[in-house]
Amino acid sequence: MRRLRTLAVGSVLALLAFGLPASVAGAAEHVTTHGCVESVPEPGSTTPVRICYSLFKPAGASGRSTVPLVLHSHGWGGSRTKDPAAFASYLDAGYGVLSFDQRSFGESTGVAHVMNPDLEGRDVIRLVDLVAGLDWVTRQRPGDPLLGAIGGSYGGGYQFAGAFTELRDRGRTRFDALVPEVTWWDLKQSLAPDESARTLWLAILFAGGGRNLPPSVGAAFVSLVTTGVWPTGQAGRDLDAFFAKNGPAWHVRNGRRLDIPVLIGQGLSDNLFNLNQGLANFDRALTPRARSRSMLVGYNGGHTLPSVLPPGFVTPGDPCSTALGSPNFAALAQRFLALNLKRTDTGLTGFGRYHLATADGRCETERDLTPNQRFRAGTVTSSANVGLPVTVKLAKGPISVAGVPRLSARVSTLLPDAAAYFALSVGTTPLDAKIVQNNTLPLREPKVVKHARRTLDLPGIAVDVPAGKSLFLTVAPAADMYAGQNGRLPSALRLDGTTVSVHRVR
Repeated sequence: MRRLRTLAVGSVLALLAFGLPASVAGAAEHVTTHGCVESVPEPGSTTPVRICYSLFKPAGASGRSTVPLVLHSHGWGGSRTKDPAAFASYLDAGYGVLSFDQRSFGESTGVAHVMNPDLEGRDVIRLVDLVAGLDWVTRQRPGDPLLGAIGGSYGGGYQFAGAFTELRDRGRTRFDALVPEVTWWDLKQSLAPDESARTLWLAILFAGGGRNLPPSVGAAFVSLVTTGVWPTGQAGRDLDAFFAKNGPAWHVRNGRRLDIPVLIGQGLSDNLFNLNQGLANFDRALTPRARSRSMLVGYNGGHTLPSVLPPGFVTPGDPCSTALGSPNFAALAQRFLALNLKRTDTGLTGFGRYHLATADGRCETERDLTPNQRFRAGTVTSSANVGLPVTVKLAKGPISVAGVPRLSARVSTLLPDAAAYFALSVGTTPLDAKIVQNNTLPLREPKVVKHARRTLDLPGIAVDVPAGKSLFLTVAPAADMYAGQNGRLPSALRLDGTTVSVHRVR
């Protein structure tokens, strides 16, 4: 996983175990300490799980000269950062940093529950408690440290898990600002949208950390990867229960939203946690007040694999961080934390907005991404499960589109288990049209249906369609991100009265 960073949240002074005093290179240098805290036992056990960390104290920090602290953690299958040089820009700017091994990874013990609030969420709280007891960390009130968080992918998931768990358990979070990158809103929806597995990515994820999962979940996960669809019976129930609470979606369904500023970094060409996931976090996981102090920056990056079937296109890069006055997202994150933890005027603007990299590398900034134009595509018939993509013209260029397009149609199938994969594409003709930013989303019909009304969110995009080219709807019977799906018979999937609604940039 790429772009790895942090999190935090807490309660009572955490149990400090195995504290190893750091080496001190000189009075004007930082101090590094390695240690572990004891956290919630695994289900069915009474043995505390050990969560291990590296703590970096900047030069000059003391009980009389306190500093804010930033939590950091790693991506799936990774481990904490022990080298202080990795955090030199934060340490030199007067922040403490704590990087930690998540449950079951690195030197930490236990089993990975993939951001369960009762396990990983409380692991984060233990670390916040630890930080709250350090005399050189600024406290806003007793037990409440001045705290930010960075990290990407799994290292973004812990930020939401910690902050939401504390909100659930204590009524408020002690985090003051978060910077989650390329992470999820709903984990099941990300890994298997419409219960169609992203098999290519799931195989990579399982290879990187499958042994860290509970055995029953690992077995069900293998079934998901090898069949391509959500398993039935006990395996399916195991996965449903396992992923039920593992993301902001569950907390929001239970009435919780974060009231702190959040800088969300999301990859528009990320074909694991796509832009839709980041937009859901920005639009639904934050209070209106928090959104007014937050922003979403979308770049062409993240968990990226090229799309060959159907063919896609994208220009890698991060034009929006540059447009906001920073050389890259990491520098933008530090400006955001300086504003919210140190109240430093960094000149940062663009709050409450979406800043999205277009497929060709321009930055499009929008206040509202609500669809405002609808195109009629009529009847579309796909040879479900096998065959060539069908491409239907929607509009001639020039036209610019941003946000999440929405497809609506009456769907009919001839056989059960019919599936197709949808995206918007750009080209001069249907034959050379390529899908925008390498992303597709599936529609799967497990049973035979006739004229069933369906509404489908397509992959979130930002694209400029120049004069001489057109915007198309591509419907593909197969897609490489969902490769190897078994048990599918060639069939037909027909869409009548098809419309596609988009947000057209004015």
